[in-house]
Amino acid sequence: MASSLPPLYALRAFESAARTGSFTLAAEELHLTPSAVSKHIKTLEQHFGCRLFQRNGPRIEVTPQGKIFAAELQQGFGRIEQACELFRSHRDLLRLKAPSTLTMRWLLDCLSRFRQTAQAFDVQAASVWMDIDSVDFFSEPYDCAILLGNGHFGANTAAAKLFDEWLIPICAPALLANAQRDLATCPLIHPSPDRRDWRRWLQKSGIAAPIDLTRGQVFDSLEQGNAAAIAGHGVSIGDLALSLRTIKEGLLALPCDAAVRTGDGYYLVWPAESAKRPLIERLQAFLTAQTPDVSRAAVRFIG
Repeated sequence: MASSLPPLYALRAFESAARTGSFTLAAEELHLTPSAVSKHIKTLEQHFGCRLFQRNGPRIEVTPQGKIFAAELQQGFGRIEQACELFRSHRDLLRLKAPSTLTMRWLLDCLSRFRQTAQAFDVQAASVWMDIDSVDFFSEPYDCAILLGNGHFGANTAAAKLFDEWLIPICAPALLANAQRDLATCPLIHPSPDRRDWRRWLQKSGIAAPIDLTRGQVFDSLEQGNAAAIAGHGVSIGDLALSLRTIKEGLLALPCDAAVRTGDGYYLVWPAESAKRPLIERLQAFLTAQTPDVSRAAVRFIG
């Protein structure tokens, strides 16, 4: 496909000449001679088999076909220039994609502390809702991402685990006694449309009470489930690591002491051949030292 394209320098010469209306001005802009610009344009005309300029003595005028072609090239070169400028300005910046709940419950505080350290650099975090955590570094504008998964995030990626996911029921303190007495009769909150978190917890927790997972309020994220639980709308299933602060603050309580390890974890993920790997590794080292300590929670860990 590349062999069918005309030379880039010829395209650039034509775009400049069409925009300025002069071979001489195009030559000055591109640091060429007018004859070199003329030669490049002849190369294009031979390549496409059509005239791009009408020549009337010293005057030139872009043909109708040439005007259409020049307008498209102008947009294309504009995007290339923007991409180059973006690359130059972002060499010391990491653009980080992260799930919304993780961002609100842990990452923002971590990044705030990171900015106070000697090794700090600019990290631009984008809080994104993801039904299934994923990233496409080819089409998405991120240098790295924090994703929930099993550690395998596609070919040509590298990943480092930050911490494991532990699921546990959570509720407002006002509902604690009822939930401890009979969890099956409490209103349920599902933090994902497929209700997978309650299902995974029940499979491993050993709770004998039959719980009807077809009932209850359904939300799109753990953050929404946490907010509904704090407001007293029922018992949700939460991530213990991301709920530690609200539990300590007395906004949430644990009606059951069984924390279930799902096998998934939060990973920092990046392109294997990333030119920003040194920055990513510095951020990884800091985040690893900031991971929530679930070991002090008064729960049973079922893995």
